[in-house]
Amino acid sequence: MLHINDLTYSIEGRVLFDQATAAISAGWKVGFVGRNGSGKSTLLKIIRGETYAGDEDVSLRKGARIGSVAQEAPASDASLLETVLEHDRERLSLLTEAETASDPHRIAEIQTRLADIEAHSAEARAGAILAGLGFSAAEQARSCAEFSGGWRMRVALAGVLFSAPDLLLLDEPTNYLDLEGAVWLETYLRRYPFTALIVSHDRGLLNNAVTHIMALENGKLSVHPGDYDTYERKRAEARAQAASFAARQEARRRHMQAFVDRFRAKASKAKQAQSRVKALEKMQTVAVPISERTAPFHFPNPKPMAPPIVRVVDAGLGYDEGAPVIRNVNLRLDQDDRIAILGPNGEGKSTLVKSIAGRIAPLSGNVYKHKKLKIAYFAQHQIDELKPKNSAYDHVRELLPDATEAETRSACAQLGFGPDKADTAVEKLSGGEKARLLLGLITYHGAHLLILDEPTNHLDIQSREALIEALNDFEGAVLLITHDAHLAASIADRLWLVNRGKAERFEGDMDDYRALVIAASKTAPSAEKATGPNERERTRIAAANTRASLSPLKKAAEAAEKKVEQLNATLTRLDEALAAPGLYEKDLARATKLQKERAALVEAISQAEESWIAALERYEAEKGGS
Repeated sequence: MLHINDLTYSIEGRVLFDQATAAISAGWKVGFVGRNGSGKSTLLKIIRGETYAGDEDVSLRKGARIGSVAQEAPASDASLLETVLEHDRERLSLLTEAETASDPHRIAEIQTRLADIEAHSAEARAGAILAGLGFSAAEQARSCAEFSGGWRMRVALAGVLFSAPDLLLLDEPTNYLDLEGAVWLETYLRRYPFTALIVSHDRGLLNNAVTHIMALENGKLSVHPGDYDTYERKRAEARAQAASFAARQEARRRHMQAFVDRFRAKASKAKQAQSRVKALEKMQTVAVPISERTAPFHFPNPKPMAPPIVRVVDAGLGYDEGAPVIRNVNLRLDQDDRIAILGPNGEGKSTLVKSIAGRIAPLSGNVYKHKKLKIAYFAQHQIDELKPKNSAYDHVRELLPDATEAETRSACAQLGFGPDKADTAVEKLSGGEKARLLLGLITYHGAHLLILDEPTNHLDIQSREALIEALNDFEGAVLLITHDAHLAASIADRLWLVNRGKAERFEGDMDDYRALVIAASKTAPSAEKATGPNERERTRIAAANTRASLSPLKKAAEAAEKKVEQLNATLTRLDEALAAPGLYEKDLARATKLQKERAALVEAISQAEESWIAALERYEAEKGGS
C-alpha cells in the first residue's frame, strides 16, 4: 500500500529523515510514534503531497485514495449529517445525475453503481459515526455554524471516516474527543477495512486499535508488529542487549589493546601482537541507541491539612441563574484523593471543576473549602494566556521578581527549561513545551489541590509517563479530566461520573467504565444486568444510539422504495415505446436498442428492489430491537 524509500528530508538545516525506509501493507492499522518535533506530522504532509520530498521517496498503490483531517468542518448552515454525507463525492454526483437522467441505460448504470457503493445506507452509516463521536440525533440535524471549533473538528473526523479512504491518515485524533469518543474510535479503527496510519501519543489507542507500530527515531523509521506495549517491551530488550553486547565488546577491546601495548616490543610476542592489532582494526563498533532525556515534572508537596479540604453540599452548578448544568451535587475531597472525572463532553465536567476552583460561583447550595486551601488549576485554553513574545525565563522572572539571575535560571531548569530553551520565545515553543511551562508556573509556589483539565493534549508518550510519575509522587489532592484512559487508570483511585445533570461517585474502576462505554455504544443494550448508575447510563446511551440510527434507516428505506417506483415508471414508458405499431418493421435498429435498454433497466430494478427489501429489513430489525 505505502512504501517509503530512502527518504531524506531536512527543515531549516535540521535533518528529520535520514535515508528512512518503511513499508506498510494493505489493511494494516499502524500507530506512528516518536518524540514531539521529530517529524511525524511532516511525514503525513509528504504522503499527502503537500510537502515535496522526491518522486521516488514515497510511493502509494496506484489509484489509492488518501483521506485525512486537515482542518475543522466549516461553520456553514448545512447540518452535521449533510456535512458528513458531502464527503462521499461519488454518491453525491450520482444522486444529482439521477434526478435529471432520462436515458434508461444510464439510469440503470447509475442505480447499479449506487447499489455497489451501498448508497442506500449512507445516512445510517454517517449517523452512526456522528453518534459514536458524541452527537445526538437532534444535534446531527443542527447546522455546523452552531458548534464550536472543537466540535467541528469532530465533524471533520466523522467526514473522513465516512468517506472510507484506502489510506486513512490521522494526526492525534483523540485530542478533541472525550473518553467515550476515544473508546468508540478505538473500536471503529480496529474494524476499519482499509489501511490507517495514525500519529498518536494516546497509549490506549495504540494498544487497542493498531496492528503495527511505526517508530521514528534518530531520523530512521522502523515498523514492528503488535501494539505499543509490545513495541516498548521489545525496544527495551533490544536496547539492553545492545548495551550488554557493547560492554562485552569494549572489555574484549581493552584486553586486546593491553596485550598489544605490553608485547608489541618483544620479538617473541611480536607476531601475536600484530595479529591482535589486525583484529582490533576489524572489530566493528556497536552503536547503542541513545535514549533522549525527558525532563521530569515536579510539583512541590503541600503541608498536611485536616480533611475534608473541599465539600460540595446540595449545590446547583452552572452559568445562568435558574438553569444549572448539574443539580444536587454532594461530594467531598480529602488531601490524599486522586479522582478522575468521567462523562461525555458537554455534560458538566469542566463546570464542576471550575466551581471547585472558584472560577464560577454555585447557583444554589454551597462549595465549602478549607480556609488555607491553595488550588492550582490547569486548562488547555490557559495556554493562550502565556505571553507569546516572552520566554520561559521572562515568565519565571515575573513569578519570582526578587530572585537573582542564578535563582531564576535554576527555577527555569526545575521547570524543564535548561540553557537551550529558557530564552526561547513562547510562540516558538511546541504545544507540549507550553503545557509544561504553564504547569510549572501554576504549581511553583505549592498547592494542596491540582485540578487538571486535559493536561496531556500536547504531551508525547514519554512526557505523559513523566507526568504520571510526578502526580503519583505528589502528596496533595488531584482532580483530573482526561480522554487518556491510561493516564486516568495510572493516577486515579476514585472516579466521579458527571452525566444527565448529576455528579456522583462511580462504583468501579477504569476497566469497568471502559466496558460500560463499549457496551453502551451498541444499538441494543447488553443482556448482562447491571445496577444503579451503570445500568441507567447503559440504557441512556443505547437508546440515543438507537434513535440516531432509526431515522436514517427509515429514510433509506423510503428512498429505496421511491427509486423502485421511478424505475418501474421508466419501464412502463419503455414498454409503451416497444409496443408502438410497426416499430420492428419501420426501425429495427431502434427496436433493438430499446430492447437492450429494457434488459438493463430490468436488472437495475431487480437490484433496487433487493436494496429496498434489505433497507426495510434493517429498519424493522432495529425498530423491533429498540
